[in-house]
Amino acid sequence: MYDPPGIADDLNTELLTKWNDLIELNYQNLSSSSGSRFFKLDHEVVENPSNAPILWFGDPAEPNFCMGPVTAQQLSDWDYRGRNNLHNEYIEYSIVNKRGSDGELRPKRVQITTELREYWMCIAKYDPDRLRRMIESIMGVQPSWQELYGVSDPFSLTESKREMEFSRLVAGNGKDLQPAGSINTDNALFMTHPINGLDDLLYIVMFGARPFAARNDEGGIQMATREQIFRSYGVEHLACRHADPAAAMGAYGAVFNGRDVAFANPLGMYMQSINTNAFLYNEQPIPQSWIGFSRGQGATNDHPSTWQRLEIGPPDSESVFLDDIRVSIGGSDTPLTGGYQIVQQIEVGPLIIVGEETQIDNSEYVNLDSSVDPILCHQAEVCNMISDLKNQYDLAHRSIATPVKVGPRRLGRR
Repeated sequence: MYDPPGIADDLNTELLTKWNDLIELNYQNLSSSSGSRFFKLDHEVVENPSNAPILWFGDPAEPNFCMGPVTAQQLSDWDYRGRNNLHNEYIEYSIVNKRGSDGELRPKRVQITTELREYWMCIAKYDPDRLRRMIESIMGVQPSWQELYGVSDPFSLTESKREMEFSRLVAGNGKDLQPAGSINTDNALFMTHPINGLDDLLYIVMFGARPFAARNDEGGIQMATREQIFRSYGVEHLACRHADPAAAMGAYGAVFNGRDVAFANPLGMYMQSINTNAFLYNEQPIPQSWIGFSRGQGATNDHPSTWQRLEIGPPDSESVFLDDIRVSIGGSDTPLTGGYQIVQQIEVGPLIIVGEETQIDNSEYVNLDSSVDPILCHQAEVCNMISDLKNQYDLAHRSIATPVKVGPRRLGRR
């Protein structure tokens, strides 16, 4: 059984079972098409396990290869429109804006989350009181039931209706429907992008956990390339992100050597490292008090980090703003204006364990075409969507000088 993600919440046995049932359901829905004897849903059956972290940087890759780094930063930082369209590397963020002494809005902090939508949906469905406490612990204010469920008493609703209303107002539907409320759009409580789901996370690790093989000129078996694997299954678009190739190829590297692969306990998506030395204020690294990790635990000698939330930037009590901070990397020095520059310095990934190396029978290898064309990410279909989004951005910025929103509103009553 898996503990809650990040062991951030103390769930009773019944609620923890509901979460594990949801993991099992997502796995069963995928196992017929992506199953492999090397992938183990039950982490406890992996013999003599060792940690095998799979990591990638959190900045959205697609807008960068489509239109370059300047446009990628502009669009990724464009309020919820950027988040909803582009934050598909299993990490999402929201920029908190505050007014300076001149009355103009400026970026103050960035809220960053890697929490799975499905986990929050599970809590919302079965334990409304816990859900409200979770939000209050993050935001510092208690949301109203109306904001979460659209009614004054969520316990008057069936569990299915609670799930439906929370999805409508706060979580989106995990596909194309955006949240109708503002709690999780003005703030980053948990991930809502359709690609950042539990099913996608299970799928991409399971997809890679098969002993693919290509034949060399002598007819022998050798490891397949990323292009061979992704083209053979018609999922070339997945190869053009940071997350999916890292997750799939990380699992594949273990399986090719006959190792079992499983998610370590607790199953979730985590911020594994951050290069805070890149952020300078008055030519010194920013104070640790401006870096607030939560919803998890820090790394130890025995266990990687399980942080799922980060709020970074000066507190309201200080007259410093985010753009007073400099990003200094490799000789470049620019003001810190949003979340894109921060997630470029954050490595995220799930906790993975692998078993001992074993012998694979030749009949088990999944033979792939040894000759494939390279994957040209700048020609990917997603670039059409990103071009349209860029046109919308330019139009909005021609009609409004600085289209930024006020910082997260107060939830519920004062």
